Amino acid sequence: MFQEFRTFIAKGNVMDMAVGIIIGAAFTAIVSSMVADLINPIIGLVSGGVDFTNNYAVLGGEVPAGASLEAAREAGASVFAYGAFIMAVINFLIIAWVVFLLVKMVNRIKDAATAEEDAPATQEAPAGPTELEILMEIRDVLHKQSAS
Repeated sequence: MFQEFRTFIAKGNVMDMAVGIIIGAAFTAIVSSMVADLINPIIGLVSGGVDFTNNYAVLGGEVPAGASLEAAREAGASVFAYGAFIMAVINFLIIAWVVFLLVKMVNRIKDAATAEEDAPATQEAPAGPTELEILMEIRDVLHKQSAS
């Protein structure tokens, strides 16, 4: 059973998947930082600082007026946090757009590299002698041999 497990782990697709997950986790941190630190402030500047995170509806319990979502949760109230959900959807759309642009850029670079590799292969090989030229050469060789 251990040998079977080692064979399974050693397969290329399992290792590729593991590498992909590790790189994906690191990439998630980069993209999240890009969205939180670069894109969201620009969107906030353009939209006048709109932030839906603290928008919620109290379903049950007592919450002081104007309390933040965190304060309402700490007070033990049951809240419907629709603002946090809206912000999560907006962040998802921004992250999905950034990832789309990055994948598009990587594919463009990969296509350019593939085109460069294929370019020398598409060059025509030098043409060899034609059938007529070979026959004429044979005739000449035979003619020289019979003359000597």
